[in-house]
Amino acid sequence: MLLLLATTATARKKPTVKSKTTTTAKADSIPLLRGVAVSTDMIGLAETVLGSHGQYEAQLRVNLKDKYFPVVEVGYGTADADEVATGMKYKTSAPYARVGMDFNIARNKHDDYRIYVGARYAMTYYKYDVEAEGLKDPVWGDDVEFNAKGVKANCHWMEAVFGVDAKIWGPLRLGWSARWRRRLAHDNGTLGNAWYVPGFGKQGSSKLAGTFNVTIEF
Repeated sequence: MLLLLATTATARKKPTVKSKTTTTAKADSIPLLRGVAVSTDMIGLAETVLGSHGQYEAQLRVNLKDKYFPVVEVGYGTADADEVATGMKYKTSAPYARVGMDFNIARNKHDDYRIYVGARYAMTYYKYDVEAEGLKDPVWGDDVEFNAKGVKANCHWMEAVFGVDAKIWGPLRLGWSARWRRRLAHDNGTLGNAWYVPGFGKQGSSKLAGTFNVTIEF
């Protein structure tokens, strides 16, 4: 009986120790430089082949931690249009360039599928030729022809970008982007609005556009 009481008293005096588990968040330890990618836009190429204007465009993108993507885009825009309704002919060809940054907003930054938002600053300096037939002289009412060659012009604009791309096989990725373009400054020369601006598209203060990109990532 005494032994039983002594054991019970000892059990009551023994402190209870609660185990503590410490959870430490695992740091994202991937390298800063994750790769470099080059791509081309197929929509601009199709417009050039099938239509009266378009562009050849290539992109260089640097991958930093799968989160930040500095981008340089260079291209060559062309137009050779003959407007039947207005009797106007317009021709130009010139390079353009854009520089900016994309951000991967996908939840899993290291997935093969990426979602981008970003911005670009772009500019082009170009010359254009324009011809017009059947214009009426405002004073005499006679038909006159209008012809101007090598009119100098330039345009600076910004672009807001939303896009996606995904790994297809090995280094090959496919994706698309939607662009909203807004002119910042421009000089159309002495003749008023230019019909087409290389890299920007048909004339206007703002414009919606898109790309379909074939990318090789190293």
